[in-house]
Amino acid sequence: MKNLPASATGMAGSSDAVGSYGWKALLGSAVGYAMDGFDLLILGFMLTAISADLHLTPGQAGSLVTWTLIGAVAGGIIFGALSDRYGRIRVLTWTIVLFAVFTGMCAFAQGYWDLLIYRTIAGIGLGGEFGIGMALAAEAWPAKHRARVSSYVALGWQVGVLGAALLTPLLLPVIGWRGMFLVGVIPALVAWVIRAKLHEPEVFVRSAAKRTSRMEGFRLLVKDKATAKISAGIVVLCSVQNFGYYGIMIWMPSFLSKQLGFNLTKSALWTSVTILGMMLGIWVFGQLADRIGRKPSFLLFQLGAVVMVLSYSQLSDPNTMLWAGALMGMFVNGMLGGYGALMSEAYPTEARATAQNVLFNIGRGVGGFGPVVVGALAASYSFQIAIALLAAIYVIDMLATAFLIPELKGAELK
Repeated sequence: MKNLPASATGMAGSSDAVGSYGWKALLGSAVGYAMDGFDLLILGFMLTAISADLHLTPGQAGSLVTWTLIGAVAGGIIFGALSDRYGRIRVLTWTIVLFAVFTGMCAFAQGYWDLLIYRTIAGIGLGGEFGIGMALAAEAWPAKHRARVSSYVALGWQVGVLGAALLTPLLLPVIGWRGMFLVGVIPALVAWVIRAKLHEPEVFVRSAAKRTSRMEGFRLLVKDKATAKISAGIVVLCSVQNFGYYGIMIWMPSFLSKQLGFNLTKSALWTSVTILGMMLGIWVFGQLADRIGRKPSFLLFQLGAVVMVLSYSQLSDPNTMLWAGALMGMFVNGMLGGYGALMSEAYPTEARATAQNVLFNIGRGVGGFGPVVVGALAASYSFQIAIALLAAIYVIDMLATAFLIPELKGAELK
């Protein structure tokens, strides 16, 4: 690699200035994460149409989502480790190509089994996006702004989800589910074009000599008692994050429709308003974490989540639930803006993407039980009680933050 000035190479932490490389790295990472959110949500919207066209049972339709997430978990773990060994940009390119090709192939599926295979492989490509993109952005921005840039990447997911919520009702009746899969390829192509102009961050290039084996990144997650303690704490935080997010977002539209009489338009409005609240929360968290620190920001938002989830469970007026949903979303999902910075600062460069993908995807796997637990509690008691019990997991979150997570604000990347 040629010797380039720090402003071009993204010399993390060496200056408060953000060069053009940093902005391009942020854009490429955020667009990739938007692709992740857009793809998963349009699949949920399209299940009825796909089922009718391909004559799928409810179990088969649900398995398309399940196996996409299984693929994403596997892809995150595999590509995170590969990224720490072979480079952020190179491996991100592999993930984009894999995702784009097999998402496009979904549009031509003739039955359940070939669609299931395409979705699983597309999910594998999808899985590497979050962790590698977070590592790339963190390495390209100075320490002073690291929580902010992590929150900006996390906002990409919400932009993708919001785009899916707004575009799917408009496009699906016109182009069908096959056309929607082709639309889903567009964010991947945009991300590929942006990343094609990037090179590896300087901090990654400097650490190349330290890499000794393919398993090095995994070993460094538990290299000593202190590191293992941090890893355990981050797994708890990511598990609670995903459990609460999926538990609320998967069931809430159904609850609003069946018990409060919301039609599809009103349910979509609730979803959009709640997502806007989540976006505000992520942005606020990034600003706050760079000012007062990571740990106090997490504790503040976790306490807010406890209060808002308990309050929300007592509401029954549709209009009140609309704006309160935005406030609940702000606290419940705002913490997503801090995980990227926390994990980037807690682990060395040769394990950074591995940590981002492995720990977050373990949390995603645990969080995948959220809809099952909420559904079971709602069936046995009521939806309000199920939501109220979710408040307990944020108390666990606060304990993990207080006793397992160190304050790393301003730490230089190693």
